[in-house]
Amino acid sequence: MKPRRAFTFAGLALLASLAGMGAARQGSAQDYMVHVVCEAVDKIAVVRFDGAAAHVEREFDTGAMPSDVDGPHSIAFSPDRRFYYVSLGHGRPSGSVWKYDAGDHRVLGRVALGMFPATLDLTPDGSFLYAVNFNLHGDMAPSSVSVVATESMLEVKRIATCTMPHGSRINPAGTRHYSACMMDDLLVEIDTETLRVSRHLRLTRGREQGAAGPPPIAREVHAGHRAAGKGAEPPAPGHDVCSPTWAQPSASGAAIFVACNNSSEVVQVDAASWKVTRRIPAGPGVYNLAVTRDGKLLATNKRGQSVSVLDAASGRELARLPTLRNVPHGVTVSSDDRYAFFSVEGVGAEPGTVEVVDLKSLRTVARADVPAQAAGIAFFRVAPRP
Repeated sequence: MKPRRAFTFAGLALLASLAGMGAARQGSAQDYMVHVVCEAVDKIAVVRFDGAAAHVEREFDTGAMPSDVDGPHSIAFSPDRRFYYVSLGHGRPSGSVWKYDAGDHRVLGRVALGMFPATLDLTPDGSFLYAVNFNLHGDMAPSSVSVVATESMLEVKRIATCTMPHGSRINPAGTRHYSACMMDDLLVEIDTETLRVSRHLRLTRGREQGAAGPPPIAREVHAGHRAAGKGAEPPAPGHDVCSPTWAQPSASGAAIFVACNNSSEVVQVDAASWKVTRRIPAGPGVYNLAVTRDGKLLATNKRGQSVSVLDAASGRELARLPTLRNVPHGVTVSSDDRYAFFSVEGVGAEPGTVEVVDLKSLRTVARADVPAQAAGIAFFRVAPRP
């Protein structure tokens, strides 16, 4: 009887395990899709998450220089999800943005922009794309934001802003574009109707000051900025120099959240008064930001080997979750606000990683290895389960 009883218990355990797996899969009635660009190897990976596990569904090459690295850095989808756009940082000498068909991944067009185009975003109607020319390998001089007509893939305006602009984001109404300049400690606003810089705001603690129009040409680089690169030890929270790397409008557009990579905080700016209203401690070297569509949560990553979820109203850190590998890079949120997807670059010969965080349970629920140096990441769609 003992062997039979052992078999029965083992069978019950197996059934319970299978039932648990089924429940995990049934927790999501649909599949979630993200695209991530892999900077070191010129790859785009498509990752599918079914509510229980994530895997790479396909990957393919991007770029035009087979003997060199084009360096895809950022990716963004058109609002109707018919197209997506990838910025390629390296060029001879300029970088470029490529337009892809989201269905079959055909290249539909490309346009040369400035030096190292990085983060990009589209207007709500999908007619225009804004890409910051980060100028990573150029002289330490003021750079620009390129405005591209997406139908014809023509650069219609290159707007001078400040030194090393990053974190290109457009407010929900489509009326204002925001970027942050690492080397000048500035948040810059562009009027999307006039295609001119409408305001700028200095973010340095104790020197906060906003003004109309474009900023003056920077004459100095703060010494603290030199410590803001990858791998450097971040200063303690509260450091005066912000060194902003991301500008994220709130869900309503009433506020702009700025990631201060050097002072390890998120600065909140009121869009109407154009003043700093709050400084939220955010862990060492906060880098990128994403906000849920209901406006309740902020997802962040940082120079340390972890990612965080913050309560937008209180600024309280709800969870800090370790990542499998080092150098977290990008973050995007699913359209139903259920999951945050983080890209992690990895170091050396390591693959990159996409990490999935459940925004209800505040736990990492899945990971998928992708090609090396996973960078920009964008949510594609919720696909019906077959």
